This record gives sequence, structure tokens and C-alpha cells, in this order.
Amino acid sequence: MSRYHRLSDQFAVSPQITVEDVAEAASLGFGFIVNNRPDGEQEGQTPGCDIETAALEAGLGYLAIPVDQSGLSVEQVSALAAAMVSDRPILAYCRSGTRSTMLWALASAARGVAPDEIVEAAATAGYDVRGLVPAMEQLRGG
Repeated sequence: MSRYHRLSDQFAVSPQITVEDVAEAASLGFGFIVNNRPDGEQEGQTPGCDIETAALEAGLGYLAIPVDQSGLSVEQVSALAAAMVSDRPILAYCRSGTRSTMLWALASAARGVAPDEIVEAAATAGYDVRGLVPAMEQLRGG
């Protein structure tokens, strides 16, 4: 499971996945896939609709919240925070896992998780979200 980086018991991130990776994700206990990568970002990337079809065929939920170069929006944070209410473990992916981690960090803060816990979990998974602490504090309401 080295390509999947656990941020919490219920959430992991990954670089771009393929249709074949969906079956592996299901076998590892993931119940939901979140696509944070816009289609056409890189030549040869698996289209989101193919991942969605494979996810649904495997009995997984699927949600597309594409994050492009314009950055993260309140709507994207809210969409992921709403998905995180599910008791089904989530695998989110983008090109490298970084955008998915950033979105998770903000959505977690919006759900009341302390920024220091978020920063530590991300760092353990190999991602640095310290630059998001002011936004996390604002989203958390303090």
C-alpha cells in the first residue's frame, strides 16, 4: 500500500490512479474515490469518467472535485467535508497527492480538527501543509 498515503483511518491520498487501481483500492477497504484532478491535465492520464465507471462497478462511491491551478475554493472544501461524513474510507487522488492532501487539510479543519493534528498527520504521510495553518484556523473558527 505504499502508493496510498494514509492521512487518517478514514482518508488516504494517492498520485493518479488507473482503472486497475480501483479494484485494488476496493480490496484494501476503501469505499469511496474522490478525484481531485482535472481531465486533460497531462497526456495519457486516465480520464475521470473511466475511474468513475470502474469505481461504480466495484461498488465504490465516486466524487469529482477537480482542483486546477487556480487553487482551492470554499465550495471544494465544503464538498469534500460533506463527503468525509461518510463512514466509508476515502481514497482521494490527483497528480501527486498534494492537492488532495491540501483539500483534506482544509476540509478536516472545517470539520473541527485542530490544525496541529492535521499538520502532523500530513507530515507523517510525506506532505507539508504548514502554509495552510492560517486558513485552517479560520475554517475551524479560531
